[in-house]
Amino acid sequence: MIGTLLNVLTVLVGGSLGLLFGARLPERLKATVIAGMGLFTVAIGLQMFLKTGNPIVVLGSLLLGALLGEWWGIEDGLQRLGGFLESRFGSADADSVSGRFVRGFLTASLLFCVGPLTILGSIQDGLTGDYSLLAVKAVLDGFGALAFTSTLGVGVLFSTLVILVYQGGITLLAAQLNSVVTQSMLNELTATGGVILMGLAVSSLLEIKKIRAGNFLPALAIAPLIVWGISLFSK
Repeated sequence: MIGTLLNVLTVLVGGSLGLLFGARLPERLKATVIAGMGLFTVAIGLQMFLKTGNPIVVLGSLLLGALLGEWWGIEDGLQRLGGFLESRFGSADADSVSGRFVRGFLTASLLFCVGPLTILGSIQDGLTGDYSLLAVKAVLDGFGALAFTSTLGVGVLFSTLVILVYQGGITLLAAQLNSVVTQSMLNELTATGGVILMGLAVSSLLEIKKIRAGNFLPALAIAPLIVWGISLFSK
């Protein structure tokens, strides 16, 4: 839960600074900082991938995960959810105090809670207590909160309630699975997550190539299952 609490703190700090100084920050500075975080995220993803003991497991997990993700339309579903909420609450009175508050709250909640980094970081935190990914996410969310509060107002700060419940809930759920996840399963899950993380950085942070990273999320469940299946046949 340390990672989630850190995330909440950075959003509060970043949002508060955004209310005070956000409009004064040049766009070039914001873009450069995000690019730096993108490069750092790629480095972390590569470090995670190197923990694999069998790259074929990672490849198989990603391929099967991509098939399931595209079949279920995970990425499209997330986009439709955002579009629905935007159309539902981004009404004509969005410039009013109440409309602006709701829009800021919903926009920030979706940005900070919907995505591979949230799920991957929370799972890693719950299984191993390593919150390094959530720390990276916390920095990104802090800068995001700074930018959003400068235009959407104080409603952005209240997205911390959603972060606490949603992200913290995933962490606690993953912690319950700690007793059934072996070290080999964890290594391949981490390595698979590292590849997804690199894809997320290339697509969303560095904006080099659009990658539907959300559709790879099923791979995080498939990797431990493949390791479990291999262990059964090797006995």
